[in-house]
Parts: sequence; C-alpha cells; structure tokens
Amino acid sequence: MSEMSDVNENQQLPEQNEDGQPRRTIRSFVMRAGRMTEGQQRGVEKGWPLYGLNLADGPLDLDAVFGRQAPRTLEIGFGMGHSLLEMAQAAPEQDFIGIEVHRPGVGALLNGLLNAGLSNVRVYDCDAIEVLNQAIPDASLDRLLLFFPDPWHKKKHNKRRIVQPAFAELVRRKLKVGGVLHMATDWEHYAEQMLEVMSAAPGYRNQAADGTFIPRPDERPVTKFEKRGERLGHGVWDLKFERID
Repeated sequence: MSEMSDVNENQQLPEQNEDGQPRRTIRSFVMRAGRMTEGQQRGVEKGWPLYGLNLADGPLDLDAVFGRQAPRTLEIGFGMGHSLLEMAQAAPEQDFIGIEVHRPGVGALLNGLLNAGLSNVRVYDCDAIEVLNQAIPDASLDRLLLFFPDPWHKKKHNKRRIVQPAFAELVRRKLKVGGVLHMATDWEHYAEQMLEVMSAAPGYRNQAADGTFIPRPDERPVTKFEKRGERLGHGVWDLKFERID
C-alpha cells in the first residue's frame, strides 16, 4: 500500500495552543514518520539533486525537464517506489513522475534510481493535489496511476478518500485526450466507490468491456504487499478510465 494518505477535508486546528503558540494547519496529507536506512539517506542526499522536483518552481516544461518528447506517466503515492522503478526500467522510452510524502519511500526510490542509472524519472515529495494544480500542465499526461491509496475504511472517514468528483475532474484536465487514469485497490468497498465516481464523471470512458473492472494489466507490477494479500485471500480491483474529451 502506498505510504501516502489521501486528501483530507479542509480541517483547521484552533489558532493557538494552550500556551499561546500558534498551531499548524492540518495538511492535505498525513506525513508518515519513519527511520531512514543508510541507502535511503544516500538516495535523498545524492539522488534528489538529479531527480527531485520542487513545487516552488511552478509549472513544469516537461520537454525541458526530461530533455525530450515522450509519453508521460504520473504516479500518486508510490510508497517505497518498487513498482515505479520497475515500470521505468521496463519502459526507458517513457518518462515518469512520482509523488510521495513518506520520506523513507522517497529515499528508497531515489537510491534505486541511482543504482539503476535511470534518467526517465522525476520525483516530488509533497502533496499530490498541489502538484497537479500548480505544476502539471493541462493535457500533458498519457497516464495517471493511483495504486492502493489509503482506503480510509471507516465509514466516517470515507470522505477523505482521494477519489472524489473534484479529483476526477482535476485528473481529466491533466490527461491528454486518450490518456488513462489507472486505479487499483484491495478494498472492495473503495473499488465500488471508485467505479461509481468515475462512471458519473464527465469526459471519461470505462475501458472495461462490461463497464466494471479489468484484469490486472501486465504493465502494473505485482507488489510484495499485493502478493501477501493474495496469499491471505484478498482481492484486488483494477479500473481504467480513458479521457474522451
């Protein structure tokens, strides 16, 4: 499962603590704490200057960032980066942007990129919605991937799930016509919500022949997390929705 939590409602903490000090506003994600391994630290220190992107730099010129024109994929919440690294290695003719707020996960991916000597991946370490709104040009992506996002499985927390009508519209703007939003989850209720939201979203077509879910595509790597779930009898649901206008 990705270490990145989904978009939160716009909660505000009281303006001050009991001692009169200002409180921080809750961010639109939950930063996961974690101890960095030596390899992850190496990734951050040596890999970030090569692969890191900063939200403060504003809208991207993707051709300039990658030094070429190529199909472009963005993954929200890449966790420890294993799937993104595998996809980038398997498709050197394509470019990839990954977004993750879990610092050890960012370090792990960056270390993997250094070890593999790849040049077709760039990384953000901040909130995905901010990246989409502020940095990704409209109609610039061939694919957007959302694999195993935080399910917020308690009913009272369902509204925190990232797949909502506003998210569907934001992603539609960033995809090229013909571009695909590919989602996967191991929570059946969330899969049903994804299907409901995306089926109602304007400008999309479900690529499943029966209008529901698709078999796992070959291009989506099977993660250790997913393999463990399969051994425990957990299902996985994949959805692909194509932008049609």
